[in-house]
Amino acid sequence: MKKLQLFLFISCFISLISCNESKKKKTETAENIQLIRYAKGFQIKNENEIQKIIIKNPYQNSDEVFEYVLSKNKNLQINLQIPVSRIVVTSTTHIPMIELLGEENSIVGFPSTYYISSEKTRQRVENGFIGEIGKENLLNTEVLLNLEPDLVVGYSVSTADKSLEIIKKSGIPIIYNGDWLEETPLGRAEWIQFFGILFDKQKQADSIFKTIETAYLEAKQLAKKNKKKPTILSGAVMSKDIWNLPAGESFVAQFLADANLDYLWKNSTGKGSLSLSFESVFEKAKDADFWIAPGYFSSKEQLLQNNKMYAEFAAFKNDKIYTPTLKKGKTGGVIYYELAPTRPDLVLKDLIKITHPELLPNYTLTFFEKMN
Repeated sequence: MKKLQLFLFISCFISLISCNESKKKKTETAENIQLIRYAKGFQIKNENEIQKIIIKNPYQNSDEVFEYVLSKNKNLQINLQIPVSRIVVTSTTHIPMIELLGEENSIVGFPSTYYISSEKTRQRVENGFIGEIGKENLLNTEVLLNLEPDLVVGYSVSTADKSLEIIKKSGIPIIYNGDWLEETPLGRAEWIQFFGILFDKQKQADSIFKTIETAYLEAKQLAKKNKKKPTILSGAVMSKDIWNLPAGESFVAQFLADANLDYLWKNSTGKGSLSLSFESVFEKAKDADFWIAPGYFSSKEQLLQNNKMYAEFAAFKNDKIYTPTLKKGKTGGVIYYELAPTRPDLVLKDLIKITHPELLPNYTLTFFEKMN
């Protein structure tokens, strides 16, 4: 009996130690992982002198996961030494995040530079500090290599980009950025943390994002004061009588929900867009209070040239059509496409100002304008 008691005591003691060690390991692991609250496509781990960026969704329908090892220590076996001082980026959505971190002077190359709207970075293009490296998915590898960047931040729609793979084989690090695949407004904005680690400005990136997050959540709370939820129509016919509009689980639908609006397709499934007939949209939305983002059209006249039936919508008759395509940079790039992913708080405030202006009496629209 004594032997049995001794055995049970020892067993419990060992189990207790193992349990404590297990908890300790879990705690240490949790402490090493930087908290990413909204974004689903990346993760950051800090391990002593190295940091890891794990890209979980580099392109659509991807089953690949990329892990990149970074450090300030030159003597370690790593993918990239940080902070980066010369960078090539490939999407205009990358530029506002880099500018917020005060690192716009690090950009040395970009494809299709005429798309850039930011005044700061536009000036650097015109002064010859940023090289034109071809077009998206068709990069001029020779020009890019001559720029001698520390890093190329790329993106791909469906598979690993061939031109980026060529650059990678030449010895220049490539990191894929999947910010555009995020399904929530704050998820897209949180990718500033991705750039924060590249420039060794993680604390600054975190602070900037928390400011944007706070402003967004405050605007969302403000929108709840709406006594009435205006009904919302979106999209337009792009080709072959097919009306494209945001699906109910898309990030655009999330914006409308957070603005406390009644998006007429809020209950539809899908995270991308819906393709519907003109007739079905007209039947459901002919009396909608507002028409937000009517495709690429920039005037009511253009809408009528495409289809005279647009004039039968209540939002058309009542001048309640708003579009983000009118505000452009110096060379014609749409500011919304470049800046909105980084500043969802301003997009949300625009929607509130449009539909309930009394809630934001002193706010001026950032992205949207009334279509005339």
